Amino acid sequence: MEEPEIQLKGKKGVAGPQRGWRGLERAAREVTDKFTESVYVLANEPSVALYRLQEHVRRSLPELAQHKADMQRWEEQSQGAIYTVEYACSAVKSLVDSSVYFRSVEGLLKQAISIRDHMNTSAQGHSQETLSPPPSLA
Repeated sequence: MEEPEIQLKGKKGVAGPQRGWRGLERAAREVTDKFTESVYVLANEPSVALYRLQEHVRRSLPELAQHKADMQRWEEQSQGAIYTVEYACSAVKSLVDSSVYFRSVEGLLKQAISIRDHMNTSAQGHSQETLSPPPSLA
């Protein structure tokens, strides 16, 4: 039984019986070096990702903090405006609710005006009686 030939491909070409053990060793070393490099990259990948995240946060944090402060200031201003509008709405509602009282005051004013007019006509009637001579003297 013959043993199959082992052929490993590396950077330098094909290693096999024609190149000897040195070619095989070199190919095996290249394979292990690539494997080691891959394991190293995979092992360090999370730390690289965390570094990139930290770098991004460090760059964008001041701008985000400024936006937060702006938003808080706008919220305070809008809360003040909302309070003002709600206060004005309640004042208008109070005026609408008090229309009953305004109608009552209007009725009382009309009564007062009619009483005044009645009193004026009564007073004019008395004053004319005093100015005209009594019927017996005329």
